[in-house]
Amino acid sequence: MHDILIIIIRTFVLYWFILLIFRLMGKREVGELSIFDLVVFLLIAEVAGFSLDDPQSSFINAIVPVLMLFFIQMGVSYFSLKSKKFRDVMEGEPSILIREGIIVEKEMRKQRYNLDDLLQQLREQQIGSIQSVSYAFLESSGNLSVFKKEGEQYVFPLIIDGEIQQRHLEHIGKNEKWLIQQLEQKQIMSYKKIFYCSYENEELYIQLKTSFK
Repeated sequence: MHDILIIIIRTFVLYWFILLIFRLMGKREVGELSIFDLVVFLLIAEVAGFSLDDPQSSFINAIVPVLMLFFIQMGVSYFSLKSKKFRDVMEGEPSILIREGIIVEKEMRKQRYNLDDLLQQLREQQIGSIQSVSYAFLESSGNLSVFKKEGEQYVFPLIIDGEIQQRHLEHIGKNEKWLIQQLEQKQIMSYKKIFYCSYENEELYIQLKTSFK
């Protein structure tokens, strides 16, 4: 009976403690798991499980690892917010699987993503023809984002948090020299000042970082 009582108390405490940890991590981590998020959540579950399996073990042995995982997660989230390069390393970048109705075989092989998976996800979005697709992106979460030719078209961001997106420039047939010239015409001498920039309807849409306004 003593062990059962300990398990009941630990379950109650761990439930509210882990719920608090998840709330502090933010809604993004709960609703949209990256690979890193999944690893952290699985480790928290394992630590909690060990504590409940062995009532004789010290309860602090469960609390300390959960707190450590929480601080690691918050640290990664902080650096991901500050650096896109760090964010890309930790979470990966979206992959283009379809471009203007043509399947990008090289990217399919790179992501080990087969045609059956692609066609299934297209069907789930009520898309019957690959030729009707303008762009299809395999997100880092594993979801497929699809833009149809007759619908709203995808706009490639050219600058994100002060960093030029070279691959996106290539997709629209432009280069860094062209982008810098366009910025200079708008009296912006450093792309580092830009929080977000895209090319829409043959015009640059620019949002400066607040620290530079």
